[in-house]
Amino acid sequence: MTDSALREEDVDPDPLVQFRRWLDEAREAAGFEAEAVALATADASGAPSLRMVLLKGADEAGFTFFTNYRSRKAEELAANPQAALLFHWKELGRQVRVEGPVERVTRAETEAYVRSRGRDSQLSALASPQSEVVPDRHWLEQRVADLRRDYGQGELPVPDDWGGFRLTPRSYEFWQHRDHRLHDRLRYRPDGDGWALERLAP
Repeated sequence: MTDSALREEDVDPDPLVQFRRWLDEAREAAGFEAEAVALATADASGAPSLRMVLLKGADEAGFTFFTNYRSRKAEELAANPQAALLFHWKELGRQVRVEGPVERVTRAETEAYVRSRGRDSQLSALASPQSEVVPDRHWLEQRVADLRRDYGQGELPVPDDWGGFRLTPRSYEFWQHRDHRLHDRLRYRPDGDGWALERLAP
């Protein structure tokens, strides 16, 4: 774990550029797991829930992830389209929080992503009624086997109830571990056409 200082003069004025910089460093330190992110949602009554997902895109449009639209997270986002993301890179002693409104990506974006996945992953997405109660593991494995038999080597369909969401950042917070719990926290918030940078107490 690093104890590097996080100074205002060292970060980029654009939080997306700063995030990408940290993500690249996390990939070098943690590999594939760098894209793993905790996604927090809440239902219409405000009751929260949390789970890990994989970040599949971070650009000027926002942060993108994919799921079954009938899953708990998707139903909560339909009722309350606000979410928070938390990246934790233990090897670097860093965290990044991103919060903002969420909307579905286009069907074309979903289809392009699905086609980029391995065939076994596509079969699993087709077979799984995500977040629903199922009889047992064998039932899921049998659904995959049936789909593999039915489609052979042909192109697999993209499920209508499966796709992406994009979170548009309304705030970023970059957290850096420091000794004796006197950690660094820098928050970006919208300010006109740009971002205001402010330091938070640990």
